[in-house]
Amino acid sequence: MTPTIDGAALLDEVEAFHRRFNVFPTEAAYVAVALWDAHAHLLDCFDSTPRLAFLSPEPGSGKSRGLEIVETLVPQPMTAVNASAAALFRAVSGQNGRPTILFDEIDTIFGPKAGDNEELRGFLNAGHRRTGVTYRCIGDGGNQSVQAFPSYCAVAVAGLGSLPDTIMTRSVIIRMRRRARNERVEPFRARIHEAEGHKLRDRLAEWAEQARDRVMGAWPEMPDGVTDRPADVWEPLLAVADAAGGDWPRRAREACVLLVNASKANDKGSLGVRLLTDLRDHVMGGIDRLPTVAILDRLNALDDAPWADLNGKPLDNRRLSRMLAEYMTADNEPIASRNIKTAGSVLKGYYTVDLHDAWARYCPPPPESPLPPLPSTENAA
Repeated sequence: MTPTIDGAALLDEVEAFHRRFNVFPTEAAYVAVALWDAHAHLLDCFDSTPRLAFLSPEPGSGKSRGLEIVETLVPQPMTAVNASAAALFRAVSGQNGRPTILFDEIDTIFGPKAGDNEELRGFLNAGHRRTGVTYRCIGDGGNQSVQAFPSYCAVAVAGLGSLPDTIMTRSVIIRMRRRARNERVEPFRARIHEAEGHKLRDRLAEWAEQARDRVMGAWPEMPDGVTDRPADVWEPLLAVADAAGGDWPRRAREACVLLVNASKANDKGSLGVRLLTDLRDHVMGGIDRLPTVAILDRLNALDDAPWADLNGKPLDNRRLSRMLAEYMTADNEPIASRNIKTAGSVLKGYYTVDLHDAWARYCPPPPESPLPPLPSTENAA
């Protein structure tokens, strides 16, 4: 009979293995990555799988090494640099079993100079859910038929910069940084250390079989404030932590709160949401209307904002109008400019009342110290 494996002690060893070769930015990152390694062995127990993303602004930050260590610990790793979507979904639905896809240099696929990769983005998005499939036509000429290829698999990526929003929101983000001079790691030697990682991988697989009944159908308690998509991302990892026991349930929830909050701080949302938020917090605070020319002046003057340089050009009235028209007023009409009477003339501009509904639906909570009303004869309530 196979002896019972102490899940908490095993996760401690997995975490220690990562610590030997990588300096992660926070303690929470070690916790999250160790739990992700373990969850890859229990994939069929979950309704969804979070993507693991090692991202950094500069090369030489340990992203690829982080992925390399993960490769030694997960089942059936498949290194996919510049792999096509067709190759990936055929690998996932193949006869050899579901791989764990490790995608290095992901910025070459989704970076600003990468071009169109909607097919790969669609595959990564679909594979987040256990029910995810990719549809393709198979056959020749007029004998083609539509076939659904399963896409559900664990995916870890590494790259510079950021990722498309649809992938970011499905990911545990580890924001890597270059090691400081006083930070030391052990050199990774594949001939020596791969075997050590594989021993841990095999024990993770054994523990996963023992823990399967505790994980299957589990509904782990979420920390306060973690809901919606972040809850989907973290549910499998918290279920693994609860099954392991020991100190891992507490550490996992602390890591969850820290990394979810960090992702919110770094997430400016879509460009449209950023526009709505900047209008609320920096442009139209305390006033009931403002001409378009004044709105553009204030937006383009914001230091930490993209408006002064959108693909080499500042935001103009045409693009402002197009972006705001995507959102609705409380009367379910597209937000549009209206006439504003000024001294001796009539200018086009926007009314705060038209933006209230979009602000409430799309923007994060306003700052704790809102801007005071601007002095104006038109600001009187």
